[in-house]
Amino acid sequence: MRKTQYLHIASTIPLTSPRQLKTDFPITDEVSDLVSRSREDLIQILNGDDSRLVAMVGPCSIHNVEAAMEYARKLQRVAHDVRDRILVIMRVYFEKPRTTVGWKGLINDPHLDDSFDIGTGLKLARQVLLDVAKLGIPAATELLEPVTPQYIADLITLTAIGARTTESPTHRQMASGLSMPVGYKNGTDGELQVAIDAMIAARSPHSFLGIDQDGQTCIVNTTGNPFGHVILRGGRSGPNYQAAAVASAVERLTHAGLAPRLVVDCSHANSNKDYKRQSVVWEDVVDQRITGNRNIIGLMLESNLLPGKQDLRDPNNLQYGVSITDGCIGWDETERLLRETYAKLK
Repeated sequence: MRKTQYLHIASTIPLTSPRQLKTDFPITDEVSDLVSRSREDLIQILNGDDSRLVAMVGPCSIHNVEAAMEYARKLQRVAHDVRDRILVIMRVYFEKPRTTVGWKGLINDPHLDDSFDIGTGLKLARQVLLDVAKLGIPAATELLEPVTPQYIADLITLTAIGARTTESPTHRQMASGLSMPVGYKNGTDGELQVAIDAMIAARSPHSFLGIDQDGQTCIVNTTGNPFGHVILRGGRSGPNYQAAAVASAVERLTHAGLAPRLVVDCSHANSNKDYKRQSVVWEDVVDQRITGNRNIIGLMLESNLLPGKQDLRDPNNLQYGVSITDGCIGWDETERLLRETYAKLK
């Protein structure tokens, strides 16, 4: 008999179950309370019942746990000082969608050497989320693999569905069952309709293949997730953070019967992929908010301890605190933007 399957599979490696990982790295009452409260706060902001601005700031991706925690400790102090006007949520991104190939993130390749030790990656990701939450900081991430939420979603306040996956039925179904608010980015071409369609789809119940807490393949039946919002990140057609683009997005959301609440991503095409221009976008959007546009509920900022980015060549010879994916602004500029924005929001 001729072989008709596994023609391109080199091997399969069993993983620990979500239940076992959560037993090994358990959520505490303190962390559970933080995640629940911050989700409730975010929902109030989405509903227009809380006037605070949301600021999602942090590394493009986590590749060094020590650096990530140093960043979190710095952010903790600022988040506490601005908490009555700004809800600060740390970007804790472990999965990186690639246009072609490249490093796929801490969960997929934690040793940065193409060894793909996903078991260790999941442990590291869960430990980082627990440690960040213990500092009192809510976490935001992008969920890329539909199995990943079973391992870490109980520790996440806000999820993003990326520009490359917003149009994916798999990710829309996944989002329909998530327990936290979800942001949907416009497509890489800049088109908003895919994000609007995703919001509508994810509000509805779905049934799909997945895994349960014991890692058993199962049918997942969801109730639908009503807490969605659009993330404007620009595209090949250009940036879309300006007042006219925001007004157009609000009009289209309203026409679709959706709440016209949106977040602006200061990076990616909105900054023309130049990390130094993130502050230009940030300040423009903050000014829109100050002059009365309450449809803008938040901003996203790619930020690390030090500015810029570096190529991943030798994992043992990387500059500490510098991104290995998208370019980021440094901590000093991040703190300045947060504190100046806080002063402007009086």
